[in-house]
Amino acid sequence: MKRWSNSTRDISRLFWALTTCALLVMGASPAWSHPAPFSFVDVRLDGNTIELSVVVHTWDVGYELDIDPPDRVLEPGVLAPHASRFVDLIRERLRVEADGVAVSFDSWSDAEVMAERQSVRFSGRGEATGSIGVVTVAAHLFPYDPNHQTFINVYEDGALSAQAILDDTDTGYEYFVGTVQGRFAVVSRFVPTGIHHILIGPDHLLFLVGLLLLGGTLRQLALVVTGFTLAHSVTLTLAVLGVFSPPARVVEAVIALSIVYVGVDNLMARGGRDVRVWIAVAFGFIHGFGFANVLREMGLPREALGWSLFSFNVGVEIGQLAVVIAVASALTALRTRSHVAAERVVWVGSAVVIAAGAFWFVERVFFPGGIT
Repeated sequence: MKRWSNSTRDISRLFWALTTCALLVMGASPAWSHPAPFSFVDVRLDGNTIELSVVVHTWDVGYELDIDPPDRVLEPGVLAPHASRFVDLIRERLRVEADGVAVSFDSWSDAEVMAERQSVRFSGRGEATGSIGVVTVAAHLFPYDPNHQTFINVYEDGALSAQAILDDTDTGYEYFVGTVQGRFAVVSRFVPTGIHHILIGPDHLLFLVGLLLLGGTLRQLALVVTGFTLAHSVTLTLAVLGVFSPPARVVEAVIALSIVYVGVDNLMARGGRDVRVWIAVAFGFIHGFGFANVLREMGLPREALGWSLFSFNVGVEIGQLAVVIAVASALTALRTRSHVAAERVVWVGSAVVIAAGAFWFVERVFFPGGIT
């Protein structure tokens, strides 16, 4: 009992010692602990004028200006002699571009102390060289703090249009303005992206080539390509809008199987039925989910979602059309010269399609990290 009593007293002393330490820490000066590391940047667009409002916590201002304790920043007369130095820091670490051209913010108002928020607001004004289509904001305001986050609010015509969060790893945000120039900027960005994606996507290209190997009339080939286009456009839209989106790993595996199926169908359809239109439609739905995975990785602008989707699709179709014209023309020319050679191309080409599709299927199902 005596030993138990001693142990109890020891535990009690330890408890009160820890409690006292905790109270001392909690009651210590704010300079001892960093508050929630946030800053706020408002970007207001009005014609070719861009107004900035940067709200920074007193702790960060004090740290950068060597003012200790940081709460002194809120006292009259303390910040004013150093405000220009902090503005220079903002101009160095916060970059705004209009259509790829850096905007110079030479006009800054006096720093505004916001005691209720324990913060200070710095406001600047800049002019773009012309009508603005896309605005890019790059901010890494306080690199000494890897946990710091900068909240971006974009206002257009006085209304909040978009929001984003920048941090130590994601330091840039792009906003497409809701004007003719903005829509043109979206089209200019995403049409080439769609072309690029279809031309560097060997699985999508091989699927198309497999559908073209048997040849046919212009009407037949047009129906095949149109069926594929309409189908993948539907699922691309559904996935990007978040209506339905199957797992990427399943989608990629089924895309590989679709390639195998096309090659097998070519070998089985010699002189018989032609169901390539239905194959294009059925598997086009799956390929649309594959396109959507690419777009999600790019981070589509929510304020211009419709135009970006449309533009990406147009780019994909332009790329497809270029491939279809090249392959169909070459196969037609070959059939005109030698029917036997054309038949061999169908057999060899279909075998290559099957082999490639089977390889991708095995890789995507059993070796998702890639075969080394």
